[in-house]
Amino acid sequence: MGAVVTRLENKGLKIVGLKMTWVTEEKATKLYAFHRGKPFYESLVKFITSGPIVAMVIEGDDAVKILRKLIGATNAKEADPGTIRGDLAMSNQKNAVHASDSVENAKFELQLFFSPDEILNYKRADEDWVY
Repeated sequence: MGAVVTRLENKGLKIVGLKMTWVTEEKATKLYAFHRGKPFYESLVKFITSGPIVAMVIEGDDAVKILRKLIGATNAKEADPGTIRGDLAMSNQKNAVHASDSVENAKFELQLFFSPDEILNYKRADEDWVY
């Protein structure tokens, strides 16, 4: 967890929400609804509900685009070295991280895991230099 958080913060992204939690089957089916009916759907739900996760809310200029670059290709064997998946995973489904692929999906996923009072508003000490 620390390696992932460090990479995000080193890039200048701001973590405004963070918690360790379990993904219930109900939440998993909502999260992966667009994969329902695909051959890997059941194993995806089984994996994400198999243990606790660390959910984060990330802010920053082009945060979704930047985060997707940082995490690397979905298939970790194809992810570039230096990316989170390229360095910390070997599987296509059992990845070290999940990230929204669009701002719209990020908003949807956010409400699955966080209530408004769990998202903080603050300025990073180095924010003026990062941006």
